[in-house]
Amino acid sequence: MKTSQIKAVDFFCSGGGMTNGMRQAGIDVIAGIDFDPDCKKTYEKNNMGSKFILSDVFQLTPQELEKKLRLTKNDDNLLLIGCSPCQYWSIIQTNKNKSEQSKDLLKEFQRFVNYFNPGYVVVENVPGVASRQAESGLTNFIKELENKGYKVKQKIVNLNDYGVPQTRKRFSLVATRVNENFVFPHKKKGKKPDVKDVLGVHNGFEKIPAGHKDKTKRNHSASKLSDKNLKRLKGTPKNGGNAFWWRNDTILGRDRYRGNGFKDNYSRMSWDKPAPTITTKFFSISNGRFAHPEEHRAISIREGATLQTFPKRYYFYSNSIQGVARMIGNAVPPEYARRIGKAILKSANP
Repeated sequence: MKTSQIKAVDFFCSGGGMTNGMRQAGIDVIAGIDFDPDCKKTYEKNNMGSKFILSDVFQLTPQELEKKLRLTKNDDNLLLIGCSPCQYWSIIQTNKNKSEQSKDLLKEFQRFVNYFNPGYVVVENVPGVASRQAESGLTNFIKELENKGYKVKQKIVNLNDYGVPQTRKRFSLVATRVNENFVFPHKKKGKKPDVKDVLGVHNGFEKIPAGHKDKTKRNHSASKLSDKNLKRLKGTPKNGGNAFWWRNDTILGRDRYRGNGFKDNYSRMSWDKPAPTITTKFFSISNGRFAHPEEHRAISIREGATLQTFPKRYYFYSNSIQGVARMIGNAVPPEYARRIGKAILKSANP
């Protein structure tokens, strides 16, 4: 089998992290599907030749997709990828009412797998999908795959072990019915990547103040800070300092930080450690350990994308900083996607 023969469709593609990594590996991603029109320009500009299909999978039928992409059933060279943004299953505090519908996205993806019976299936999601398998639909998803003759391999991984400079635990599943050679990518040997490996002046990130707006496509822009938050951050020790120093201060403190709130909020990243999980709120210091290790600001949009392993020339298009951050935070890091793609191609071309 030639590597160019494996083609993929990326469900819930967002801004294209999974697509880009698979393309780097040598897989032909013919299309990505997402319901957010804000993702279209980013996806297509950075992944030329991969078509963006604006559609809600709850409304899309396999027959419609079959016609749009001229897909065929039982194609040994077809890979279907389902990496839905299931905040409902995340351990991070989210509005469960707003994310209620997302809990069924795996079941919707299963409709397409059952219909097309592709040679390969990839699922990547938060670990909560696996810890609550029956409720998330994972138990039934795996059972149906195995009944159809697929060999299913699954594991919980920390993406820092696979070249991603952040602590990001994810559930990964790869299933194939055409060969039994698939082996998950091996962990990176030697030193694991940390923040100083990718950020900082020595990596081409000039120093900027809070509120800086980058007028280029690079988007090295940082959110504004209130006077109070700027004072808090200026007093926070550099290189990993936390917010404990001011939480009981009568002027700077707030009641909720005198209890058992998230200890990482308003805290700095450490140069010599991997970044925390990059979420859709990474541009705000109040939503996690997202302050720069030494500059008095949250990490910039481009720095967040870099920690997610997007190439430096991968440009994001949106009318808001929230829209760009959502694409970045929801993404599968391209470097991990590349490694999964390479492993699939290696199993298909032993």
